[in-house]
Amino acid sequence: MAKIRSQIKRVKTNEKRRIANKSKKSEIKTTVKKFERTVTEKDLETARAQLTRVVSLLDKAASKKIIHKNKAANKKSKLYRTLNSLTAPGE
Repeated sequence: MAKIRSQIKRVKTNEKRRIANKSKKSEIKTTVKKFERTVTEKDLETARAQLTRVVSLLDKAASKKIIHKNKAANKKSKLYRTLNSLTAPGE
């Protein structure tokens, strides 16, 4: 256990941030799962609305360094590809 006062404070703030970051990551995972479920149900309009929400959450998390910016970019790319496969050019 830390003995220095500043380190004790740092441990407390780190714990608060860890909990907050965990909550944000969980929220992102939940919205991604909802989006993927909507895509499998082929509900195009709802999927588009959910995609904008997911992209917003990913961008905010990346800007606050909760997740790496490249991870956010890769995730968004995958989600857009999933949505575009639903709206194939042959339809």
